[in-house]
Amino acid sequence: MVKIKVRSGRGTRIIEVDSDATKWTGTQFKAIQAARKKAAEEAGAKYVTSGRGTGRKKLSDIPEPKERPAAKRTKHIR
Repeated sequence: MVKIKVRSGRGTRIIEVDSDATKWTGTQFKAIQAARKKAAEEAGAKYVTSGRGTGRKKLSDIPEPKERPAAKRTKHIR
């Protein structure tokens, strides 16, 4: 595990945190996304806000996380 620098506030402060790539990559992240969406729906949320609260999107318009497609292998003929 390595340390990464993260800007906080409005870019005026930099903190160092441990990097854990599993939090935002792969199947574990997709499970986290699905759980967050389900929890928001159960709590009665209708919208998701973005851009400091200036943008808004219906929760029902957000697609479910997709499974990763299988890699296609081609035979190399010489």
